Amino acid sequence: MNPKLLELATRHGALQVRIAEQRRQLARHAAPLEAALDKGDAVLDGVDWLKQHPAAVGMAVAAVAIARPKRAWRWARRGFFLWRGWQAVKHRWAEGR
Repeated sequence: MNPKLLELATRHGALQVRIAEQRRQLARHAAPLEAALDKGDAVLDGVDWLKQHPAAVGMAVAAVAIARPKRAWRWARRGFFLWRGWQAVKHRWAEGR
């Protein structure tokens, strides 16, 4: 066999081993992120459910408002400001792209 081809094949094999080791290290380092990303997915699933079931959300809000109107109003204000802040962040992020 050509010595140049043999050298290339040996180098290729060494690189493949190195790549496999780097993949294992990356997987090991990324493992803690998996739990956080799973929680984020669960939150997004919950948001999707809320979007698909607005009547349930409305009934829950009405029940809270009837039971504790002062507290419901305070939480509604907090929710509104939180929503407005989120909209501002989304808008700024969209501009930055």
